[in-house]
Amino acid sequence: VQLQASGGGSVQAGWSLRVSCTVSGVTRDEYTIGWFRQVPGKEREAVSCIRTSGGRIWYADSVKGRFTISNGYAKNIAYLQMNSLKPEDTALYYCARAHTIVVTSMRYEYDYWGQGTLVTVSS
Repeated sequence: VQLQASGGGSVQAGWSLRVSCTVSGVTRDEYTIGWFRQVPGKEREAVSCIRTSGGRIWYADSVKGRFTISNGYAKNIAYLQMNSLKPEDTALYYCARAHTIVVTSMRYEYDYWGQGTLVTVSS
């Protein structure tokens, strides 16, 4: 199983970015894809997650109303649309696959991780 995150970049506060996660090598059709972020010296935190079959989504309080997670037409792709970005959103963003269909923010539920894509928001 491999995950490829892409779409990060450097933007100014208030701008938008969309990051993508492509999952390959998974034989199951239904699982959970999560987005996490990490800054140096801090724990990796959950941002949002979605079940590939749809119907279940979770957001961290810090991004509710600004970020939107969605599945692509191909269910092995997940997007995270990030609007109204703030400097505190600056982090390395990782996508991961959970071995459960339960939408969860718990890191231990995720068994495969992508390499991360950097999002930098300047004030």
